[in-house]
Amino acid sequence: MPKLKTLKVATWNINSVRLRIESVEKFLKEQKPDVLCLQEIKCHNDVFPEKAFKKAGYEHIALNGQKAYHGVATVSRVPLTNIETREFCNKGDARHVAATVPDAGDIRIHNYYVPAGGDEPDVEKNEKFAHKLDFLNEMEAWYKNHKNKKTSKMVLVGDLNIAPFEHDVWSHKQLLKVVSHTPIEVEHLERVQKSHSWIDVMREFVPHDEKLYSWWSYRAKDWKAANKGRRLDHIWVTPAMKGTAKSMEVLTDARGWEKPSDHAPVIATFKV
Repeated sequence: MPKLKTLKVATWNINSVRLRIESVEKFLKEQKPDVLCLQEIKCHNDVFPEKAFKKAGYEHIALNGQKAYHGVATVSRVPLTNIETREFCNKGDARHVAATVPDAGDIRIHNYYVPAGGDEPDVEKNEKFAHKLDFLNEMEAWYKNHKNKKTSKMVLVGDLNIAPFEHDVWSHKQLLKVVSHTPIEVEHLERVQKSHSWIDVMREFVPHDEKLYSWWSYRAKDWKAANKGRRLDHIWVTPAMKGTAKSMEVLTDARGWEKPSDHAPVIATFKV
């Protein structure tokens, strides 16, 4: 039997966990998620600031770190089991970690950092963009082959680096040829979503005709006034968890904290 009645999950591209550990501590103290999934931790496992997390009450840690680049970490107040990392595209990049939460009825959480894709949306001219599409193809193939599709309780979170819908970006028209909102990326992401009939939790709470962002560029002098955002961060669940989401929030204020990440945390709470 699950020990938890609800499971509060947060995802945040922190853009260097050691540089922003004070912001993470503030977030954990104020929001108290059960599980926090971080992307772009930008450090190897042996220098991850484990002590700070344990001091904050997050003693259970699943790591897939990488020196100076990428890296994902899942930290939890409750035990994590069956920790797994998967390498995509044979690049040696640390972009995925999964763990099961027994106290929440064995919900499995997949934490991703999908490649950004560079600046040019052309696979012939830009190897990074080709890598991004290949990564998404591998995600699609993997979930197509998952066992127990109808009964598996899974949450997929992370910086997927794609804003799929018209109102996931500040200007659909101006960004159609900009990496993160191009039709080919959106099509690939849709195929990943269909591969396991994933449900987009954020858009269950915010209608498709309303703007929804989680990222604002560092380039804007005043990110809040300009508000040229994109929804690059996502929370999805499998059909077995349909209707379990009780709430969802993008903590926009965190984008304005001292030494901020360019991403804001996204939080969802589920009935267990």
